[in-house]
Amino acid sequence: MTAVLFYKLLAIFIAAAMGWFVGHMRWLGKAGGENDPARVLSNLAFYLFVPALMFRTTARVDFATLPWLTVAAFFVPVVLMLVAVYLWERRRHPDNPAAPAVRSITASFGNTLQVGVPLVAGVFGESGLAVHITVLSLHALTLLSLATVLVEMDLARTTHSGASLGRTVLTTMRNTVIHPVVLPVLCGFAWQFTGLELPAVLDETLQMLGSAVVPLCLVLIGMSLSYYGLPKGAWRALAGLIALKLLMLPALVLVVAHWGFGLSGMPLAVIVMMAALPPGSNAMMFAQRYRTLEAEASGAIVLATMLFALTAPLWLAVPAWLDKFH
Repeated sequence: MTAVLFYKLLAIFIAAAMGWFVGHMRWLGKAGGENDPARVLSNLAFYLFVPALMFRTTARVDFATLPWLTVAAFFVPVVLMLVAVYLWERRRHPDNPAAPAVRSITASFGNTLQVGVPLVAGVFGESGLAVHITVLSLHALTLLSLATVLVEMDLARTTHSGASLGRTVLTTMRNTVIHPVVLPVLCGFAWQFTGLELPAVLDETLQMLGSAVVPLCLVLIGMSLSYYGLPKGAWRALAGLIALKLLMLPALVLVVAHWGFGLSGMPLAVIVMMAALPPGSNAMMFAQRYRTLEAEASGAIVLATMLFALTAPLWLAVPAWLDKFH
């Protein structure tokens, strides 16, 4: 592990620990009710900071120059994992409509920014970082949008259980589009379609608001652990999510990308390492948004980030080992 990555992981734990301390001291108020501090801060992130980040990212992506083979080699297996976990959880827990989507995003959404960027930069250099940033630019757009569609579909079906199919579909479409994740993405696509650059003042404002997502989410992880604690009696589910994220997902990406898409060398190594990253803080924010499994999502992020120090060398070594036979 490089010194830069070690310090990044340490900074993540310190930020989360500060959030835990603030929550433990109840400086922002007591947990529970509509004025729950963690929920209020989560809503602030979800309704203001995340939309700014999503709109700016989408409006600036140059789709004409993307390496689509590498992008597909990463997202095809990751989306398959997300959908598979969602379907499995939906079958096991039909009484909790938001739980399948929350667990699926926890098992598939990696910490590509705080952990991924320094790791890839330190190990693969500038050329590897270029691949990483390309996939990162579509990461939240793809996975959060898909998870939003799935959870809103389940919530609409549950809320309007006696309604017609048409009404359920319309409710799902409305709640999916008028959503703090999806709507900014659609607006960003519309802006990009005009071919205009973002005005300098608007771009600076969006960048400033979007930069608040990472520290706020890290503090929220700690606050959530303080308020809700680690999930009691759910260690089996927690261990399963961590195993899926740290072991199963990178193995799936390796197999699909190498033998399915023919990728090898540095691009293969980068996307395998991206898949091996611990869950990102957006998983906890997604759980907060739907008030489901907050403790489980927060616990999975913290524990998986700690265990990543043990699994990272494995996924750095396997693609290099494969290259020796080609």
